[in-house]
Amino acid sequence: MDPECSRLLPALCAALADPRQPLADDTCLEKLLDWFKTVTEAESSLLLLQENPALVELLSHVLKSQDMSSRVLSFSLRLAGTFAAQEDCFLYLQGELLLGLFGEGGPQCWAAWSVPTVRSGWIQGLRSLAQHPCALHFLADSGAVDTIFSLQGDPSLFVASAASQLLVHTLALSMQAGATGCSGLWDGVWPACAQKIMGHLEESLQSTAAPQVTQALNVLTSTFGRCHSPWTETLWGQLCPLVARLLERTPIPAAHSLVDLLLSVARSPALSSSHGRLWEAVAQALRCLSPMQAGSLALGMLKLPHCPQALRVQAFGVLLQPLACVVKATAQAPGPPGCSMWPPGWLDGAEGSSLTVDTLLSSKSACVGILCQTLAQLEELQPLPQRPAPWPQEPLLGAAVTILRLCHGSATSSSSGGGRLCATLAGCVRVQRAALDFLGTLSQETRSQELEKEVFAVLSEYLGSPDSSPTVLKKAFQTTLRWLLSSPRTPGCPDLGPQPLLFLRELFPVLQKRLCSPSWEVRDSVLEFLTQLSRHWGGQADFRRALLASEVPTLTQQLLQDPESYVRASAVAAAGQLSSRGLQAAPDSPEHPQAQQGLLGELLCILSTDSEGFPRRAVVQVFTEWLRDGHADVARDTEWFIATVLQVVSQDLDWEVRVQGLELAQVFLVQRLGQPRCPYMVALPEAASATPIPEVLQSLCRLRLFDFAFRALLDCDRPVAQKACELLLFLKDKTAMCGGLQEAGDIPGSASGQVTLQRWRAGEQGQLPGDLQPEAMLALLRSTDLEGLQARLAQSSDHMEKSPQSLLQDMLATVGVLGENEADCY
Repeated sequence: MDPECSRLLPALCAALADPRQPLADDTCLEKLLDWFKTVTEAESSLLLLQENPALVELLSHVLKSQDMSSRVLSFSLRLAGTFAAQEDCFLYLQGELLLGLFGEGGPQCWAAWSVPTVRSGWIQGLRSLAQHPCALHFLADSGAVDTIFSLQGDPSLFVASAASQLLVHTLALSMQAGATGCSGLWDGVWPACAQKIMGHLEESLQSTAAPQVTQALNVLTSTFGRCHSPWTETLWGQLCPLVARLLERTPIPAAHSLVDLLLSVARSPALSSSHGRLWEAVAQALRCLSPMQAGSLALGMLKLPHCPQALRVQAFGVLLQPLACVVKATAQAPGPPGCSMWPPGWLDGAEGSSLTVDTLLSSKSACVGILCQTLAQLEELQPLPQRPAPWPQEPLLGAAVTILRLCHGSATSSSSGGGRLCATLAGCVRVQRAALDFLGTLSQETRSQELEKEVFAVLSEYLGSPDSSPTVLKKAFQTTLRWLLSSPRTPGCPDLGPQPLLFLRELFPVLQKRLCSPSWEVRDSVLEFLTQLSRHWGGQADFRRALLASEVPTLTQQLLQDPESYVRASAVAAAGQLSSRGLQAAPDSPEHPQAQQGLLGELLCILSTDSEGFPRRAVVQVFTEWLRDGHADVARDTEWFIATVLQVVSQDLDWEVRVQGLELAQVFLVQRLGQPRCPYMVALPEAASATPIPEVLQSLCRLRLFDFAFRALLDCDRPVAQKACELLLFLKDKTAMCGGLQEAGDIPGSASGQVTLQRWRAGEQGQLPGDLQPEAMLALLRSTDLEGLQARLAQSSDHMEKSPQSLLQDMLATVGVLGENEADCY
C-alpha cells in the first residue's frame, strides 16, 4: 500500500467508527471497498492488517458499537469478508471477531439488521469470505448457513436473490473441497456443508408452500447453470424424482421456476448420461403446464441441438397449438386456400394439450398474451439452423394473415368461436404488432404467388386504414419494406416483380394521404419509409414513373417546414434521397422562390436557422451523402459548398452537428488525398493523389478547413475533439512526405502557431489566426502532438484524480479532519 494512504487510514477509520461524524456518501464507500479489493489481490491481506492495525480496530469497534450507521456497518461486513478471503488472514481474524460479525449472535441481534443494506452487506461479506476449506467449516459451525436459508425469503428481493446465489456458491465450494477426482459421489457421502444444503433443498421441494418451492428451484437453476462438474449429475439424479412430483400437483407450484430449472439442466454439458430422466420430465411438463408456461419450455427444447426427435415434435406442436386454434375457429374466414390445413404430424405433439378454442377465449388478456408469446417465440425460432424441418411456411403465413385480419375486423366467420375471436382481437395493438413482426420474419422464406398476393393485400389494408394506430402503422411500413426487399425477381433483372409493383402503384395515393395526417408520428413513419423506398428502387424506371405521377415528392418538400422537429428531420432525409435519385418535386413556376434557391439553398437555410438539433443533424448527413455520391448541386462548386457548410457548422451549438461537419470535411479530404493507410497491410507504393498536395493545402486554407479543424480540436465536447484529432492525424499522415513547401523551422510567421500551441498546452482556449498560409498550417500540424492528445482524449474525465490518496483525502475532508485546502475534490 502507498505510504501516504497508510498515513491517512487511521484518521479515516476513526472517522468511520464515530457515529457523530458526517459520513461520506455510498459512492465513496463503494470506491473505498473496490480499492481494498485491488490491494488484497496484489498483496497479502494479513500483512496489510498487521501494518495497518486501524483496520482491525474499525472491525472490532463494529462489535461494540450499537449506534453505528447502517452504511458503515454494511461496509465493515463486506470489508471483513474481503480480508478473510485469504486463508491466513481468515485464521488471523478467526475467533471473536469473525464469529461476532457473521455468527448466530452477530448482526442478526442488532437493531440495524432491519435495514436491507446491512443484511445485504452481511451476505456479500460471507460471499467474499467463502473461498477456502476453513471458511466452509466456519459456515457449518457458526450457524451462518441457517441464516442464509431464512434470508431466501427476505422481503427485499435484492437480499433474497443474493442469499440464493450465496447458497449456490457454498454448495459448489463444498463439493469442490470434498472432490476426490472420480465421477461417483465419494462413496455416497456428501461433505457436511453440502449435506445441510441438500437437506434444505429436498425439504423445500416437498413443501406445500409455493415460495419455498420457488426458492429451491431457483437455487438449483443457478447451480446447474454455473457448475458443470461431475457431481451435478449425481445431484440431478437425487432430486429429479422430487422435481417430477411437482408436475403431479394441482396446480403446479412455481411453474416458471420449474421451466427455468428444466432448461438449465438440459443445457448442462455434465449431464450426458442423465438425459433420459430429464427428457421424461420435460415431456411430462409439456403436457401438464399451461400454454403460457409450456411455450418457453418448448422453445428452449427446440433450440437444443441434442434434443430427441420425438420431444422436438411434441415441443413444436405446443408452439403451433395457439395458431391452430385460431385457424380452426376461423375455418370459413376468407384467406389463402389450403392455409387452414397444417401438414400431417405437425400437431401430433400437442395431443393432450389443455389449449382449446374455449380456453383460448377464456379472457381477452389470456388470449392476447398467448398469441403475442407464440408469435414472438416462432419469430425467434425461424432463423435458427436447428428449427424443425421442413418448416411449415404456408400454414404459418396463413395464420399470421388471419390474425391480422381478425384484429383489423376484415375476417368473417360463421362459427361462434370465430365470432368471439373477432370481438376479442378487434383493434388489439399488441397482437397487431406481434403479428406484423412475425410476418416480416416470414418474408425470408419462399412462398407462392398467391400467398404473396394475400400478404400484400393485408398490408395494404393496414396502411390505408384510418383505424391503424401510429405504432401499428410504423410496424406495417417496416414489414412492407421487408417483403418488398425479399420479393422474387426475374433472373438478371433487378426490377420489382409485377405483384410488388402493382402494390406500390396503389400505395402512393395512400402515402399522399398519410403525409397530410394530423399525427406527426404517422407523417414521420411515411417519410422514413419513403427514404428507404427511394434508396433501394429510386433508379428503376417503373418505380420512378409511379412516384413522379403522385404528389409525394411535392408533399415531402413541403414537410421541410413541418412544426414538429422529428418530421422536419425525416423530411430532410427523404428530400435528400429523392434529390440524389433525381426524383425531387418540380416547382409550379420558375418565379417561385423555392425554384430560385433550390433544395440546396433550402437545406442551408434549415442548417442556419432551425431551432432544433434533429433537422440540422439531418441536413449535414444529407450533405455528406451528396458529397460522397457526387450530387450535381455539390459537384457544381464543391469548394464553395464545403466552405459554406463548414462556416455554418462551426458556429452550431449542437456537438453532434459539429461532429458530422468534421465527417463531411474528412470525406472531402479523402476524395482529394486518397484513403488512409492501413497499418496492418503490406506497404505498397502509394498512388499519387488526384490533386498535388501543395494545391490541396492551398485549397484547405481558402476553405478555412484548417481553422475549423483546429478550433474543433479545442472543443469542450470530447466527441468533437476526438473527431477533429482523427481528421488532423489523417492530414498529418498524408502530408508527412510533402515536398515543395518550406521546412517548419524556416517558415515565416510560424512562431504565431507555436504560441497558440503553447497557450493550448497551458489550458487556454487560444484563438487561431485566420490568415495562416499552408506553410504555417503545415508547421502547426507537424508540431502538435496529435497522437498524445488522442490518447488523453480516450481517457476518462477523472483519470487525473482517481488515485486512492485522492479518495481518502476527500472522505477525510468531508468530516473536517483535513484543512480547508487539503481536499482533492473532483
